[in-house]
Amino acid sequence: MAFAPSYAPRLDLRQSQSLVMTPQLRQAIQLLQFSNIEASAFIEEELLKNPLLERDDGGETVTAMETRAQDAPASPEDPASLAAAGMLPDATTTPLDLDTSNVYDVGTGADGYGASGLSGNGDEDWNPLEALGAERPSLREHLEQQARLAFPKREDLLIATAMIAVLDPSGRLGDTTEMLASSLGVEPSRLETVRATMMRFDPVGVFATSLAECLAVQLAELNRLDPAMQTLLDNLEMLARREMRALQDLCGVDASDLADMVAELKRLDPKPGARFDSEPLRPLIPDVLMRPAPLQEDGTPDWLLEINPETMPRLLIRRGFHARMLASANKETKSFLSEQMQGAAWLVKALESRAQTILRVSAEIVRRQDGFFRHGISHLRPLTLRDIATEVDLHESTVSRVTSNKSIATPRGIFELKFFFTTALAGANGEMHSAETVRYRVSQIISAENPKNILSDDAVAAILQKEGIDIARRTVAKYREALRIPGSAQRKREKMPA
Repeated sequence: MAFAPSYAPRLDLRQSQSLVMTPQLRQAIQLLQFSNIEASAFIEEELLKNPLLERDDGGETVTAMETRAQDAPASPEDPASLAAAGMLPDATTTPLDLDTSNVYDVGTGADGYGASGLSGNGDEDWNPLEALGAERPSLREHLEQQARLAFPKREDLLIATAMIAVLDPSGRLGDTTEMLASSLGVEPSRLETVRATMMRFDPVGVFATSLAECLAVQLAELNRLDPAMQTLLDNLEMLARREMRALQDLCGVDASDLADMVAELKRLDPKPGARFDSEPLRPLIPDVLMRPAPLQEDGTPDWLLEINPETMPRLLIRRGFHARMLASANKETKSFLSEQMQGAAWLVKALESRAQTILRVSAEIVRRQDGFFRHGISHLRPLTLRDIATEVDLHESTVSRVTSNKSIATPRGIFELKFFFTTALAGANGEMHSAETVRYRVSQIISAENPKNILSDDAVAAILQKEGIDIARRTVAKYREALRIPGSAQRKREKMPA
C-alpha cells in the first residue's frame, strides 16, 4: 500500500547551538591581535567617544607574571595553581619603571625654555628637533631648488623639471634618455648636457641611467675615476660573481689594489635618492618586558614578565561622574549613560583579559625556551602553536592572535613572539631539533671551513648527520640560501689565496 507524499505545512521545534559574532566579541578578538601601540590608539579613540572613561596616569603597572624553568601551572585558571607555580604578581619585586621625578631636563619649563616664546606657539610638547625633521624637503623639492639656480634658460629648466618628474625613488632615471628626449621634442644631445649637470646635483649620482654610471659620477666627484676603476665599473657582473682573478687581469692591478678598489665602491651610495623620501626606521617597541627574578632556593632561574606600561595605558571608569549625571538626567540621557557604562565596563574587562592572556602565553613560551635565554640559539627548542595552546588551555587561533605583531624584550635582545615557534627536524634516538638551531649550526660549519677544503652541501649534511641531525642536502641548501651564504664554488673563489 503506497502513501502519497504530504505537502501540508507543519510546525516543528528544534534546539541548536550557534556562535553569534557580536560587535563586542569582534572587538575583543581584534584587541588580542593588536600590538600595544595599536591597542593604545584604539583606547585613545574610545576615550574620545565615551565620557565615562578616563586614563589612569598614576596607576600601577599591568600585572606582572613570574615563570619557572621547570614547573608549569597545572591549570592556568586555578589561582591556587598559579600561586604555587609563582605565576602571580610579586609585590616585593621592584618595577621596571624609572622614576624621573627628580631628573632635570634641559629645555623644559624648569629652566625657562619650555614656556618661553622660543617655541613660537607656547606648546610645552614642542620639540625643536622634531620640527626640523618635519621641515626637511623631499627629493624632488631639493632637486627643483638646485635646478632653478643651475639653469637660467627656460628651455633647460623645463627639461630639468621633466627629468625630476620621472625620477624613481632611488634617484635613477627609469626611461632611456632617447625616449625622454623624443617625448619632450628636444635634441638628445641637449638633454644629455642638462642631465650631465644634474648628475652633479646633491646628492651626487642622481639622474643616472645605470648603477655603473651612478657610481662613476660619484667617483669622478672624488677624483678617483681612473682607467682601472672604470674597467671595474664596466664589469660589475664579474664582481658579483667574485671572479677576482679575471678582474685583476682586466684592470691590470694586483689583489691588494683590487681589494682597495672594491672597498671604495662599497663606500659609495648606489641609491642616492633613497635617503630623502624613505620613511625613518621605527624602533621596535616591545609589548612584553622580561627580566631575571631572584633565584629560588634550589638555584632554579626565574623570569619576571609584565606588559610594557609605557605603551599600554590603564583605564578607569568615572563612576562618580556617572552617578551625578544620572541623578538629574532625563530618559534619553539615562539610556545614553547606560550604554556608555556598559561599553566602558566591557572595555576595561577586555583589556584586563587581553593582558592576562598575553602574559600567560608569554610565560609558557619563556618556560619552554628557557635554554635559549640561558645558553643561546643553540638551545632553541622546537615549538608549535598547539604546544602552547594545550598547556595554557586556549585555542590555537587565540594563541596565534596573541603572538602576532607582538615582541618581548629579553636579556638577549628584543624578539617577536613568533620567533620562538620553529619547526622540528628529526634526530638520533627520537630527539627533535629546532630548525632555527640547525640553520645556526649550518652557518657555524661553513664559517669554520678550511679555505683549502671548501665544504659542499653534501659535506655539510654529512657533518650534521654525524651530530645526530637527520637532514638532507636540499635542506642544507635551502638554509644556506636563507642565510645568504654563497655556494661552494663561489666561496672557493672568494677564499682562494691571491
